[in-house]
Amino acid sequence: MNSDRLTATDNASALARDGRFLDVLRQRIAVPTESQNADRLPDLYRYLADQIAPALQALDFECRIIDNPVEGGGPFLIAHRIEDPSLPTVLGYGHGDVVRGIPEQWREGLDPWTVTVEGERWYGRGAADNKGQHAIWIAALETTLKSRGKLGFNAKFVIETSEEIGSVGLDVLLETEAEALSCDVLLASDGPRLVRDKVDIKLGNRGAFAFDLRVKLREGSRHSGHWGGVLEDPGLILAHALASITTPRGRILVEDWLPKSVPPKVTAALKGINVDPSDPTLIMPDDWGEAGLSRAEKMYGWTSFIVLAYVTGAPEKPINGVQPDASASCQIRYTADVDETQFIPALRTHLDAHGFQQVEIVDLSKNRFPAWRTDPDNPWVDRVMTSVEKTIGYAPTLMPNSSGGLPSEIFARHLGCPVIWIPHSYGGCKQHGPDEHLLQPIVEQGLAIMTGLFWDIGADATGAQT
Repeated sequence: MNSDRLTATDNASALARDGRFLDVLRQRIAVPTESQNADRLPDLYRYLADQIAPALQALDFECRIIDNPVEGGGPFLIAHRIEDPSLPTVLGYGHGDVVRGIPEQWREGLDPWTVTVEGERWYGRGAADNKGQHAIWIAALETTLKSRGKLGFNAKFVIETSEEIGSVGLDVLLETEAEALSCDVLLASDGPRLVRDKVDIKLGNRGAFAFDLRVKLREGSRHSGHWGGVLEDPGLILAHALASITTPRGRILVEDWLPKSVPPKVTAALKGINVDPSDPTLIMPDDWGEAGLSRAEKMYGWTSFIVLAYVTGAPEKPINGVQPDASASCQIRYTADVDETQFIPALRTHLDAHGFQQVEIVDLSKNRFPAWRTDPDNPWVDRVMTSVEKTIGYAPTLMPNSSGGLPSEIFARHLGCPVIWIPHSYGGCKQHGPDEHLLQPIVEQGLAIMTGLFWDIGADATGAQT
């Protein structure tokens, strides 16, 4: 490895050991950017204006903060540093918003808005999702610039503050700002690694499709003693409707929700993959879900159906009454091998065929990430894989997509660029729940990986020694 490149990656790794990266993370975690809480809108602006813009301006980026074009969405920051229009352009992405802090659920001694260090764990809401990860991106860019005096490529960055509510407004922003964000490749970090101690690279994401099911039969409840067993119970009707969607062991029975075929390259990539949840409390029975598939194939190459919430009556204060209505919030996760436009029609046909005409389907189209997969044969994939291997000394795992939702398709559709994700977290990070944390060893490695990648992109573009 070239000594200058090695020095740069070593300098980047040192940021995670000497406290400098931790100091930055403390400042960013302290801003409570809960996008699910409308009262936090000023904090979303403050995060971009006080945290991200100054960090990028110090690297000679020009920055703009843009109001969300969709009501209820948080602001965006767009930044760019153009060294030479003839050089390749790399676009970075991150989201500054977080899910609710739920401080009452965190372990004693921990607070979502204060970084607490316990051994290799750095606790705080957004540490893993996504403040820590886009902080790695910026720090690696800074280290490359300081080490070389230039990047050797053009860099752009967009950060949104509504990812946790479905990336509200991002589609519109990319349509209106497509020229400003034009690039050769999107390189970003979000989500967990497949295995804690093994680097992986993901080429997209499974889609997230949300809908509600509702049964409303009357106004108000009726005395259960007088009317129970005579009046239809919406809770029971909806429960049976939900049960018809899968087998008792979770295998989906709505055929048009499932892939008709899976590309051989995807099957090959998932073969032999070991899913490590890094959490001994998570039990994954082999007989749950689609029969004959491995855990990796179920998570990364197939469709899943989840009931997020189910309500009839008032669970906190039940009364002796036949309830008037029931509702369930549902979600489908799916790959690029499935046609999402068939989800609602197929479900309607399925429910009607099983006698559930009373069940209403509410399409929640705003809360959706379409599925996307970058072609594994795209030259940028090989460039990234080669660079990362040079840094870590072994070939990273190439994953066709992540299991969770990301805005890959939105970027690919508007910008026409390959989308590549390099996650710097792990399955046990507890993102979206209490005690979210980032691991110091993964931060240290992530800083070296991204610095090496930026170094190699610049070297390839300018013909410098690598």
